[in-house]
Amino acid sequence: QVQLVESGGGLVQAGGSLKLSCAASERPYSSHVIAWFRQPPGKVREFVAAIRWSRDSTFYSDSVKGRFAISKDKDKNTLWLEMNSLKPEDTAVYSCAVGTSPDYSTTSYIRWGQGTQVTVSS
Repeated sequence: QVQLVESGGGLVQAGGSLKLSCAASERPYSSHVIAWFRQPPGKVREFVAAIRWSRDSTFYSDSVKGRFAISKDKDKNTLWLEMNSLKPEDTAVYSCAVGTSPDYSTTSYIRWGQGTQVTVSS
């Protein structure tokens, strides 16, 4: 089964940028959707963005639309999340996941990475 490893998290000031990566141990199926979720401190995990592995269809939560961009490198089996205009409320553990549909719910996702911490200071 595919293993996912995130990297790129860190501490950044409000208004700054970070780019997260998610490396897959093997190529996801063409039918798969790859997504980013985040879990703020003391809150439930929430959907951030998703992209279809075989197409360029992308999906974003309203809270990050226009600030974050999801992309993929199929040759490197890598998913990216470019985060701009970061806000303190973006502080969370960010995890990537492989799923079967671009669902906002975690139940459609079958494999998860361990997560990477993003902290945005005010």
